[in-house]
Amino acid sequence: MKFNLKLVQASLIAAMATASAGASAAVFNDFTIDPDSVAGGTTYTADKITGNYVEVVTFTPTGANTGTFATSIKWEAGQFVKDDGVNPIPGGLTGLGNTYLMYGFLQGSGSYSTSGSGVTTFNFNPGGSLNVWIDYDLSSFGSFTAPATGAGAWTTSSTDSLIATGALFGGSGTLDPTLGTCQGGINCGSFGTSTSFALTAAGSNYFILPSPFYNVSFESGQLNSFQVSGTQTINGSLDVVFGVPEPTSIALMGLGLVGLGVSLRRRKQAA
Repeated sequence: MKFNLKLVQASLIAAMATASAGASAAVFNDFTIDPDSVAGGTTYTADKITGNYVEVVTFTPTGANTGTFATSIKWEAGQFVKDDGVNPIPGGLTGLGNTYLMYGFLQGSGSYSTSGSGVTTFNFNPGGSLNVWIDYDLSSFGSFTAPATGAGAWTTSSTDSLIATGALFGGSGTLDPTLGTCQGGINCGSFGTSTSFALTAAGSNYFILPSPFYNVSFESGQLNSFQVSGTQTINGSLDVVFGVPEPTSIALMGLGLVGLGVSLRRRKQAA
């Protein structure tokens, strides 16, 4: 399927702009994994992957409260979840975290703007790169090396297998230290992105259904507090779901991922 990049971007932005506290719960697309292709086990159906990320980002000012950024993100899958993100699947059943790892590298760039109240908004440019790997023997565990700047790349083991590639369609985020949820330096904002997603031959042996597999991934991340200057190392949580690039799907997933975060923050502030 050929992507209409401008249509995907416009749909994603529209979905984010219309997200509200009244947004209904998201419905995520099911997918089936085959752990036997990695470490043995029974096939399982899930609809979301939860995880943690570490990001090295370099900010370059272009004005008093504006600038650009280059980022390199390392994400590690923590758990599969089913039933529209409700019920976690124990790692021992899928093998994830016990006998193998899944991780991804996302590189991108964009622009930022900080308001007088200290709230910073981020907008990702189309492009960059996404690479998702499986570490079959845990050889990469604890051996990741951060890039020198946000434009760098994380290192990986030569024995790991590339299972998917992609590039950013776009996305946006907000850092707001004044949020009521921003306590102890965590839950100080969120971001959402979408990328193309193409499985390799090894990836098709792992993500076995649907076939052909979804060709878009949607990421929803939580931001911890950081300074919008120089080169920063940031960490937080990041979840992934999958879909197709039709405008309706983009809008629904944008509402589910970004709108859900907005509504949760508003409810907590109102409490």
